[in-house]
Amino acid sequence: MKNILVTGGAGFIGSNFIIKQINETENIIINYDKLTYAGNLENLDEVENNTRYKFINGDICDQKRIKAIIERFKPNVIINFAAESHVDRSIDGPDQFIETNIVGTYIILNQALKYYEKIKSNKDFRFIHISTDEVFGSLKNTGYFTEKTPYDPSSPYSASKASSDHLVRAWFRTYGFPTIITNCSNNYGSFQFPEKLIPLMIINCLKNKPLPVYGTGTNIRDWLFVEDHCDAINTVLNKGRIGETYNIGGNNEKTNIEIVHMICDTLDKLKPQKSGKSYRENVAFVKDRPGHDFRYAINATKIQKELGWFPKESFESGIAKTIKWYLSNKKWWENIINKKYQQQRLGVYNND
Repeated sequence: MKNILVTGGAGFIGSNFIIKQINETENIIINYDKLTYAGNLENLDEVENNTRYKFINGDICDQKRIKAIIERFKPNVIINFAAESHVDRSIDGPDQFIETNIVGTYIILNQALKYYEKIKSNKDFRFIHISTDEVFGSLKNTGYFTEKTPYDPSSPYSASKASSDHLVRAWFRTYGFPTIITNCSNNYGSFQFPEKLIPLMIINCLKNKPLPVYGTGTNIRDWLFVEDHCDAINTVLNKGRIGETYNIGGNNEKTNIEIVHMICDTLDKLKPQKSGKSYRENVAFVKDRPGHDFRYAINATKIQKELGWFPKESFESGIAKTIKWYLSNKKWWENIINKKYQQQRLGVYNND
């Protein structure tokens, strides 16, 4: 049994990870989250009364609070999900991305190191930093990101995540602090905030709104079902080597327009429009965003060979589960739109 401090656990990936940990392990989870616009405690309704789960509202940039939380709960694992993650928002206003992703990572690293120096005899202690493949920049039609790919970020978001990765790696190399970094490809699944491509397209279909697609829709991403990602993080937690980086990908490269068409075709069968028209007719190509990376693709050979992790879901099975989840959880996403989101921007931000 592990005592795990999770930062950013009310967000999309963090909440899915916590639910799987509570349901599938004996681990104790302390969820520390600021509850920004993308953090939602409704994601964790099914575990909120579990005796092995505790939520604490707080900011990772609050140094005194972080110190007090670590000293109080004495975690033997810290997993840092906390991040601002939306590219378009980072272009409009990078300040919060610098503050949370860089300064926040420094603060939790610094306080965790002070704690670790008191418990060095605990060989099980780990600091796991959850990052993104966007730190590597853009690929052309061929090639893959490996753990050795040089960093080449294109947006304020990816630059801030690259900076946080460098801090984590420096804390291992300089202080011997036991860190592991994971860089994942695009996630999708339940509880994803509806500014991201897949939930935005599903919800806009169901609301009979335009489906905004950047440029010509030919940008390519490798898609990873969020539950597969959570399984990979758990594998890294239990088997990963200190000081290493692991790329986590779904081996599912799709263009954005392929994704949109697949969602439209699936909903044409599951929830057809009364007019009889295909949802494809709602696709609206919009001006491309600045610095839009063309292609991301992960080579996940290292985690597969060294740790034995492989994704369970194909894109076809994962997207079917995701669409059915949004169909069955209308109240959840309506609450998000009505209470926590600037409605006029729902059709503008379509970050992939």
